[in-house]
Amino acid sequence: MDTLSYKTVSANSATANKEWVVVDAADMIVGRLASAVAKILRGKHKPNFTPHADCGDNVIVINAEKVRFSGKKMTDKIYLRHTGYPGGQRSQNPTDVFAKYPERIVESAVRGMLPKNRLGRKVFGNMKVYAGAEHKQEAQNPKVIDLKKIKL
Repeated sequence: MDTLSYKTVSANSATANKEWVVVDAADMIVGRLASAVAKILRGKHKPNFTPHADCGDNVIVINAEKVRFSGKKMTDKIYLRHTGYPGGQRSQNPTDVFAKYPERIVESAVRGMLPKNRLGRKVFGNMKVYAGAEHKQEAQNPKVIDLKKIKL
C-alpha cells in the first residue's frame, strides 16, 4: 500500500474556490442569520475548510432593515460604542440604530461571531450588507441562498 497517496490537502488563498452568495434577511432573526452568514464567510460549509486560511465565500446580505429580534431585545438590548474621548461611552438600543443605520445591526452580529484576529478582520471584509433589496454586485453573478430552507 502506498502511503504517499494519503496526503492531507490544505486550502490556501490560491486553491480556495470562492463564490458570491446573496442572502435575503427579510423576516429572519438576527442571531440565526448572523451565525449562518459567519459560517459561510469562514468556509465551514465546504469540504476543504482550513482554519488558518480565508477559504469562505463572499456574502451579500440584502433587506437588512427587515430583520427582527426575538423576545424584548428590540427595547432591552444595548449597543455600546466609544467616541475615543474621556467619558465618551455612548449607548443605543436597536430601535435607535434601525432608524439611522439598519445594516449595522447585521454587521455587528456577524462580526461578533467571527474570530477576533487578522483572519477575522479579513473575512469580515468579504461581506456586504444593504438595507434594501438592491445591491451593487450584479457583475459577480451571485447565487441566491435561502437560509430558511437549508441547514448549514
